Amino acid sequence: MPQTRRRRRSGQHLGQDQRLALTSDGRNKKRKTDMGRNDKGSVGFIGIGTMGLEMVRNLLKAGHTVRAFDLNEAAIVGIVKEGAVRAKSPAEAAQGADIVITMLPDTPHVEATIYGEHGLLKSPPSGKLIVDMSTISPVAVRRIHADLQKIGVSFIDAPVSGGPLGAKNAALSIMAGGDADAFAKAEPFFRAMGTTITHVGAAGAGQTVKLCNQLICGINIQAICEALALGRASGLDLDLLRRVLLGGSAASWMLDKLGPAMIAGDVSAGFRIDLQLKDLRLVQEQAQALSVPLPGTALVTSQYVDARAHGEGSNGNQALFRVYDRMTNQTTG
Repeated sequence: MPQTRRRRRSGQHLGQDQRLALTSDGRNKKRKTDMGRNDKGSVGFIGIGTMGLEMVRNLLKAGHTVRAFDLNEAAIVGIVKEGAVRAKSPAEAAQGADIVITMLPDTPHVEATIYGEHGLLKSPPSGKLIVDMSTISPVAVRRIHADLQKIGVSFIDAPVSGGPLGAKNAALSIMAGGDADAFAKAEPFFRAMGTTITHVGAAGAGQTVKLCNQLICGINIQAICEALALGRASGLDLDLLRRVLLGGSAASWMLDKLGPAMIAGDVSAGFRIDLQLKDLRLVQEQAQALSVPLPGTALVTSQYVDARAHGEGSNGNQALFRVYDRMTNQTTG
């Protein structure tokens, strides 16, 4: 049964069997979780990018030990200085781990981590639990889940929403698909990284929810671009326009967080154009497989393709407004 967990004060976020029990001498002692250990655990973490870096930091802050792997040597050097242990391969990251978490750019990267020569299928964590927090294909998730299940390893797809700021503040929304028992084992680790933690169904359901999220985000960004383009052409003060819109029914997270950068012409990357385009591709693949027409998604996807064609794939999502610069022959900033 899908279930949602929210962080509460004074340890109320813990389950009944995890709450602090008062000992006879008046001292508090943590009861063990169903993993057979205290609330702190050992994590193998694969993918120390913009999001993964902040997630590892928060796992360390929560008291978990982390063995980290990434192909980017600089990323590993940095996080080791903050307390993580270096791993030379996914298999080494999994050694002695209660849970392995992957946070990678796309489906092929996750598949290589699972099925590769030094992958997790051959060297699963001792805790028999792997969680992918990337945004990848739901079809691939179900295949990976089935293959790992054959060797007695649980797999959870738990993509996130909230962007780099949410990752930094341990305020991510985490949508998890997979077996309920595996979700319960993963939840103490999720609490170190997010505030809204929801079990949304069977394997692949987490990714499907994330794709719905990305569909809305993409079209919302497009709507903001069009409103700003119309306001600019009409001679409005765009900062004032944004403030007024935030006070009414047009208000949104995207208008609040990305609107200032659009107006200033700041395209610095948070969540990149390339990644949003990848997510929209996955949305369309899912929709086509299910014969669900998504005309709005098709339109905004073509605009993201336009942005990438103009060399903006590594820019932040707000760089979509440059498509409207070109269409209107006007300039931001």
